[in-house]
Amino acid sequence: MATRPVETDPGHDITACDREPIHIPGAIQPHGLLLVAEADSLTVIAGAGAIEERLAPEWLGAPLGALLGEEVGDMLAAMPAGPGSVTTTRPVPGVGEMFAATAHRLGTDRLLVELEPALADTPWGAGSPLSWLDAAATSFERTGDLQSLYERAATTFRTLTGFDRVMLYRFLDDDSGRVVAEACAPGLHSFLHHHFPASDIPKQARALYIRNRTRSIPDAGYVPAPLRPAGFETLDLSDVGLRSVSPVHVRYLGNMGVAASASISIVKDGLLWGMIACHNMTPRRLSPDLRAAATTLASGLARQIRAKEEAEVYRERFRLRAAEDGIVPRIAGFGDVVPSIRRLLPDLMAMMNASGFALVENGRVHSHGACPPPLAILEVAQWALTRGGGDLYSTHELGAIMPDSDALAATASGLLALPLVDGGLSLLWFRAEHIEEVEWAGNPHKSVALRPDETLTPRASFASWNEIVRGRARRWTLEEIEAAHRLRRALHDAFQNSRLRGLNATLQRTLDDKDLLLQQKDVLMKEVDHRVQNSLQLVSSFLALQAKAASDTHVREQLTEAQARLSAVALVHRRLYRDDQIQTIDLARYLEELVGDMKHSLGADWGSQMRLDLAPVLMPTDRAINLGLVTTELIINATKYAYDGAVGPVTISLEQYGNRLRLIVADQGRGRMDEPVGDGRGFGSRMMAAMMQRLSGSIEYDDNQPGLRAIVTAPIAD
Repeated sequence: MATRPVETDPGHDITACDREPIHIPGAIQPHGLLLVAEADSLTVIAGAGAIEERLAPEWLGAPLGALLGEEVGDMLAAMPAGPGSVTTTRPVPGVGEMFAATAHRLGTDRLLVELEPALADTPWGAGSPLSWLDAAATSFERTGDLQSLYERAATTFRTLTGFDRVMLYRFLDDDSGRVVAEACAPGLHSFLHHHFPASDIPKQARALYIRNRTRSIPDAGYVPAPLRPAGFETLDLSDVGLRSVSPVHVRYLGNMGVAASASISIVKDGLLWGMIACHNMTPRRLSPDLRAAATTLASGLARQIRAKEEAEVYRERFRLRAAEDGIVPRIAGFGDVVPSIRRLLPDLMAMMNASGFALVENGRVHSHGACPPPLAILEVAQWALTRGGGDLYSTHELGAIMPDSDALAATASGLLALPLVDGGLSLLWFRAEHIEEVEWAGNPHKSVALRPDETLTPRASFASWNEIVRGRARRWTLEEIEAAHRLRRALHDAFQNSRLRGLNATLQRTLDDKDLLLQQKDVLMKEVDHRVQNSLQLVSSFLALQAKAASDTHVREQLTEAQARLSAVALVHRRLYRDDQIQTIDLARYLEELVGDMKHSLGADWGSQMRLDLAPVLMPTDRAINLGLVTTELIINATKYAYDGAVGPVTISLEQYGNRLRLIVADQGRGRMDEPVGDGRGFGSRMMAAMMQRLSGSIEYDDNQPGLRAIVTAPIAD
């Protein structure tokens, strides 16, 4: 018994086997006949086998219809173009025997016709082959798992073929094969669970197994029947079931003690998944009907294998999703992510069916289960980070990849490393070494001759040869890798959410402090407004009393005008502090309420003549105060000078273009005078000039035809 790990030795690469041209053997197996005809004329131009003795003495150059019967000839003439074969339903009479005929197209100019002795021994007897196949396929569907399906398939194919031994042979990742199920006659040596090296089935043979799904060797001791006449030795016989097989394969069967064999390909999703290998200890034939039935049944088996593999994958994904649903909310809901992961070490280990789990956090190790020592875990984490380029990294044989890690095999033959970009963390799942005893059908390391000058020979021994495989763990499945990627994204989101929660908490505290300051400011401003309003009221009352007591008409007018302006300032101030939003204000609403108050102070006659056309403009409050003062001054000037003391229309418009506003106060009075009444450099003019300077704006006067338009232009913000 060998005790070393399995290795791949380049010296044992059987390139000679892979180069053997098995598709052009130049001969057929002698139990049948082969006719080669021109596709257009259906004239026979070559053949193989005992055609003269078994079919017709004069066959070369004869029409196919004359040799096989006109009905069969007409059917072959109507054979569709392209790949595929046609099997005749009517037997072809020969010299003392009946043949089953199968035709294949070779390119566009040749037709190959196989003739095999018609056999009547079928498992369905006088019944319908379709009913038998349907019952067999139904039995496949009723199996509960893959292993049960394999065993049922081996038994069913033995019933179908009647061979002594039937093995279901599955190809592994390294192209070697393993017998996963077997049905055999009592007393025969069993190959169940045995492994066969990849060299037993060369690459070109695997390609033919996909193209030609069934192959039969009725007698392994046959003498090949060559193609004749000369010149047809290189004819491509890939699709011909009678094709002579490699001499190496014939000797291979002889070394196994097998007299007859058959193989049925299991092709899943266009790839060679495995084979049904049939062995008989005495010569045995499979008719074309049985081979067709075997092909159909193998297709049904492939569909059931795919369905059950997909069911297993679904169950595994469902298990992993359920584990994620139990872990991720608990990590995301606990606040800080790292302490949450530390609390969930057992759950994270169980999620991946690992034997150990470790969290590496800034040089600190937190572990659970069977793990390497902490210092070794740190080395493994750093190596995996470098090896995977910061992405997820997995292996089932760490000792073969990481230098100086053989001592870790007992606990860390398998590694799934998940570095996290957040927080400098790494999650490490470990799987312990799974010591496996692989039973080979013969020593795989002595399967063929190795020197180029030697004749290629098959291995002669198929006695059980055991090999101990160490340093490997159970492979990480694709579903587990996908789950690790999802977990990485979920942890990244959890880190981001944790940061956002911290930022939101800080922001909320800042907002609370700001709200408190605003409340305090609001109380203070309302108190100031109350005091300002009282002071303005006192001054306004004093001016009113002085105006009544003044005997000089000019002085009385000046005092009355001062009282009006003071009242306007009081209105601006009062309207401003009625608004809940102190920092920003809608200038249109502010001016609308301001003009509304002025209508009451100016009287109903003026109120009915004022028209507003105001577009919404959001702007800082301090700028709105200045514009409110300018607006009141322009309205007062219009009511004072435009109509010589009478009442007339006044229009106030507000519009926005870009980041600037335009305020227009227009009347239909006498227009601007060269020398307006009063001092043009009086209090009102000086106040508006100061306001426009603060606003970085301008005021222009234009002819309204009739009347005057005062146009105020200013930026909305500073």
